[in-house]
Amino acid sequence: MARIDVVMPQMGESIAEGTVSKWLKQLGDPVKRDEPIFEISTDKVDAEIPSPVAGTLAEIIVTAGQTVAVQTVVARIETAAMAGVVVPAPSAPSAPSAPSASPSSAPSPAPARAAPAAPVAAGHAPAGVGTGNGGSSFEERIRTRSSPLVRKIAAEHGIEIAALTGTGIAGRVTKRDISAFIESGAGTPATPVGSRRPVVDDGPSLPLAEPWPGDVVEPMSKMRQLIRDHMVVSRRTAAHVTSFFEVDLTRVARIRAKKRAEIEAQGGARLSYMPFVIRAVVEGLKAFPALNAAIRGSDVIYRKQYNIGIAVALEWGLLVPVIKGADTLSLVGLTRALTDLAARARSKRLQPHEVEDGTFTITNPGVFGSLMGTPIINQPQVAILGIGAIEKRPKVIAGPDGEDTIAIRTCAYFSISFDHRLIDGAVADEFMAFVKRQLEAFPEGAV
Repeated sequence: MARIDVVMPQMGESIAEGTVSKWLKQLGDPVKRDEPIFEISTDKVDAEIPSPVAGTLAEIIVTAGQTVAVQTVVARIETAAMAGVVVPAPSAPSAPSAPSASPSSAPSPAPARAAPAAPVAAGHAPAGVGTGNGGSSFEERIRTRSSPLVRKIAAEHGIEIAALTGTGIAGRVTKRDISAFIESGAGTPATPVGSRRPVVDDGPSLPLAEPWPGDVVEPMSKMRQLIRDHMVVSRRTAAHVTSFFEVDLTRVARIRAKKRAEIEAQGGARLSYMPFVIRAVVEGLKAFPALNAAIRGSDVIYRKQYNIGIAVALEWGLLVPVIKGADTLSLVGLTRALTDLAARARSKRLQPHEVEDGTFTITNPGVFGSLMGTPIINQPQVAILGIGAIEKRPKVIAGPDGEDTIAIRTCAYFSISFDHRLIDGAVADEFMAFVKRQLEAFPEGAV
């Protein structure tokens, strides 16, 4: 019999650690090869990690709730085969090699990039390991190698990450650390004057809530903490404004009913209203490029890719998988992509690169009955579209003779939350009016 090591996988190039959120197998349980044995949470996704071999779960080293560096041994599987072999758990495939502008990348890309060394557990860094930047220690390297979002927040607030002490592996600075630093109102570490941004003083902090007798206190899941941090940072960063439009989807509903069986036969998936909305939104982004942009300090980055994020509500939180190159896909292609990404989000099989590099986000609270809402912008994007409940309503329309008449129309309220630092209300409303026209006059030949 041999014991095979199972390690914390590298779920994306910028990910240095992961949290074991749940063990799906218990000590002594038999496991099959590729059968999920534990769940992890990272800065990007929640995922189920399959067993690299068949055997028996003989040892659990990292318990649920613990955060460890990638490549750390988390468990051992006893098997009669492959004696003496160490098999890592499968890691996420790398993102496509085609060059793409990443919304979460560091502000100024380095001219050259060396392959990152495999991180090791805190307290086990080999002594005397040198780097190309003057022999920094392991702790300093892992701390400055924070996630892209942390680096972006640090750059926007003029904060030097290396000067902070984080709570992550080997002092790595997490989103929670940098948000807490900003909220504390502490002065930023020394940076060039031109790159500093003032820390807003929000006044005295509110008292912490205290549990009362009979209350149940549960720690937030890793995903819930990440959502909390991301939403707070977005509200602090962007000047949010929301505008509402009512859109008549009667024509789209008729086209959908007529073409539904044909398209579903081609794509093997249910045709919803969302592919029509994505098509109209992409055309709108081409006509109004400011909504497909990102802000970097005093610069505006106008994205030339149309990567549409679709918010997916899960029982344990929220994910935004991204349809890359949405402008190149037909309605059938969009239907396939939507169905695939949503299914894999719900089964925890998304890879980190599938929730990155979005340029615009659509959220659809209408499926739960909401008429309208004011969604929070998905940083570092500058706008997000919300779709309310699609329902039949009595509307006053002009008849063939020019007289007003009441008709039953399929309608929904659309909302656009936009960053007023870049987008003025007139531009946002022109974009929405464009999308409204696209949907209300959707060409049947485009299906």
